[in-house]
Amino acid sequence: RRKQIQTINFLSALRMIIFILGVLCVSIVYYKYNNYYMIILSMMVFIGIFIYLAIKHQKVINNKEIVDKIVYLNDKSIKRLDGKWRDFQDTGEEYIKEDHNYSKDLDIFGRSSIFQYLNTTTTYMGRNQLKSSLENPNYNINEIYERQEAIKELSKYIGWRQRIESEGLRTFSNNNVDELIKWGKKRNDIYSNAIVILLCYLVPLFTITVIILYFMKYVNYHIPILFMIMQGIILKIKKDERDNTLKLVYKYKKIISSYYNMLDLIGKKQFKSKYLKKLKFNIISEKSNIALEGINNLIKMTTLISDRSNMLYLLINVTLLWDYQCMILLERWNKKYGNELEKWLYTIGKVEEISSLSIIAHDNPEWIMPKFNENYLVIKAKSMGHPLLGKERVCNDFELGQKEKILLITGSNMSGKSTLLRTVGVNLILAYIGSPVCAKEFYCTPMNIYTCMRVSDNLEKNISSFYGEILRIKKLIEGVKTGKPIFFLLDEIFKGTNSLDRHTGAEILINKLSEENVLGIVSTHDLELGDLEKSNRKVANFHFKEYYKNNKIYFDYKLRQGISTTRNALYLMKMAGIEVDE
Repeated sequence: RRKQIQTINFLSALRMIIFILGVLCVSIVYYKYNNYYMIILSMMVFIGIFIYLAIKHQKVINNKEIVDKIVYLNDKSIKRLDGKWRDFQDTGEEYIKEDHNYSKDLDIFGRSSIFQYLNTTTTYMGRNQLKSSLENPNYNINEIYERQEAIKELSKYIGWRQRIESEGLRTFSNNNVDELIKWGKKRNDIYSNAIVILLCYLVPLFTITVIILYFMKYVNYHIPILFMIMQGIILKIKKDERDNTLKLVYKYKKIISSYYNMLDLIGKKQFKSKYLKKLKFNIISEKSNIALEGINNLIKMTTLISDRSNMLYLLINVTLLWDYQCMILLERWNKKYGNELEKWLYTIGKVEEISSLSIIAHDNPEWIMPKFNENYLVIKAKSMGHPLLGKERVCNDFELGQKEKILLITGSNMSGKSTLLRTVGVNLILAYIGSPVCAKEFYCTPMNIYTCMRVSDNLEKNISSFYGEILRIKKLIEGVKTGKPIFFLLDEIFKGTNSLDRHTGAEILINKLSEENVLGIVSTHDLELGDLEKSNRKVANFHFKEYYKNNKIYFDYKLRQGISTTRNALYLMKMAGIEVDE
């Protein structure tokens, strides 16, 4: 970086020296020799050298900008490895939905979320693709296996991934590109009409001709003014429509440039995995990068549109009907490439999404790619932990489906019940999008996930926490009725009502769900619910326990079979200074 800065400063100084030398040289030639040929030759030599240095200078500036971004990305990667990723700015908080089946309960979006941990996307499309996969992972098993291979492949291409990300960061923007895609699909036949095109060429040509004739004293000044007025009137026709289109394309000028560089990197990369090859095929046609060609042409047109608010543009516009010329070019581009634009942007987004997920594979080589079964419902894991807990993670073996369908988890406060539910849920989401999971072995069935965990009073909608639970359970039941395989997580079920109703309601619900095409985990403080294991073979009891040492409470967060035999509520109250008569 230091050398780049030195080179930039050197080239900047050299450009200034060449400019001064050029002015002096041309002046000397003019005053000493008064030879126009020598003057023109001298000017051309110095202008050529100046332009060459300017191009070289800009190239070094661009390279330094890329290096700066890559340094930033490496620093960010180190923070992720050190567990400081919770400081990353992009949390995806706007994606949190109160009524989503699981995303809020499983910390998919928001602070300290899966999205905040793994997101490396820099474009609207990439960010949206990652969001869509996390909240709706509807890939079939073959697609998941293909994505796994793609993620494993990209995890090895560290430099290439950083180049893609650094190109996006240069013009980082989360601006919605839907309006650009809609414009690409829209057609305006006026600007492809042969007569309109001919008139747009001929009328300015006549105007320029009469202006030249006026300066040559062949015509009166009234004639060029008349032509200019006529063209001004022509420019008023559908002016707002043209303004909106030209402003739209100009707005995306810098972003389109970054798309060009990203598509260039994708097109040149030789992928091995089937999934990435298919994505690359979206932008390649007969061994040429059709997307690169199209975006390059669009960039050229955005430079022609320029800033439309200055006086110089107004003069050019009136003289040459420039808005019409630009619209004709844009319409021509639209007919050739417009329908492909969405596919190109989708490809960038998908590559960015896979690149984000490959972060998990690269940073956690000990994690495993899950295997899938579609013949019956099952979840089986060895040494499974929560992906976001880092060094604090405690891993457990877990199995559900081959014998029991529902696990009833009991245990004291803070013993790890809710964390277990989230651990299973989050790892399933990662598995369903093709990512490695935090386990040494992981085997599961694709299922729709429903949760009821973080439910609180909603004063705005006048909904109590208990009624909120009922609404969540209702969504689960509606999902069950579809017959699709479902996995559910219920934390402290029916905690918002009295103990008798809670016990009765939970027992009825668990028995009903055990007869359906589902697997699930229910956590509870209601130890009497453990009796269900005796009457329902599809229900099994597991628990967490605590131990006491030197008048302090400790948890090992290890999952054990059977119902909990310990309680710590009174002990915690005493620790808080509340006098309790035992």
